[in-house]
Amino acid sequence: MLNFFLNKVEDEWGASYSLTMPGYIALAVLMLLLLVLAVSMTKRGEKRKHFDTRQLVFCAVSIAIATVTSMLKLYEFPFGGSVTLLSMFFICFVGYLYGPAAGILTGFAHGILQLLLDPYILFPIQVLVDYFLAFGALGLSGFFWKSKSGLIKGYLAGILGRYVFVVLSGWLFFGQYAWEGWAPLPYSLVYNGAYIFTEGAITLILLIMVKPLKNGLDYVKRMALD
Repeated sequence: MLNFFLNKVEDEWGASYSLTMPGYIALAVLMLLLLVLAVSMTKRGEKRKHFDTRQLVFCAVSIAIATVTSMLKLYEFPFGGSVTLLSMFFICFVGYLYGPAAGILTGFAHGILQLLLDPYILFPIQVLVDYFLAFGALGLSGFFWKSKSGLIKGYLAGILGRYVFVVLSGWLFFGQYAWEGWAPLPYSLVYNGAYIFTEGAITLILLIMVKPLKNGLDYVKRMALD
C-alpha cells in the first residue's frame, strides 16, 4: 500500500523516498480537508450558524504568504533549515486570529504544502515529525489569542513548539550529520536553534519596534473576526 504513494530512491546518501502522483493527489486533498476542518472546529467553538468563508480565505492566504516568504531565505544552513523572511509568523498569526484548533490544523496544512513542494522522506515517522508536528506546533500560538500581548506570547509559544519537534527530528533521524565530536542531541539543539531563534528574534524586534506593523496586524484581526 505504501508503494502506491511513495517511490524508493537510492543515492550516495542512502535510501529515501519520493512521492508518486497518487501521493501528491492524496496530500493535496488532505491539505484542503484540514483547512475546512480548521474552519469547522472554530465554528463549533464560536457557535456560528454558517460556514465561515472569510476564515477559510484568511487561513489559505496565510499559508500562501508563509510559503512565499519561506522561499525568501536570509540565510540557508547546509543540512536543512534556514532563516526566512518571517515565514513562521504567518502560521502563528492564524492561531492568534482564531485560536489553537484553527492554528494547529492550518499548521498541518502548511506542513503538507511544504512536503508537496520540497519533499524529503526517510521514514513515515520522520514525515510526521518534520512536516506535520513541527509546522502544526506553530499553531500553539492560538492558546494566547485572547491574552494580553497575545501576539507576542503566541509567537513565542509557536516557535518553541516547532523547535521541540525539529530538535527531535534532528536527534532521531539526522544524527549522522552531527559535527565531529558532537553527540546527535546537543548538535540538534544548537543547529536547529540557530535558525529558529534567529528568525524569531528578527520577527519579535519588528513586532515590538515597528508600531505601525503592530497596529496593522490588530486591524487585520478586527477585520478577520468582524
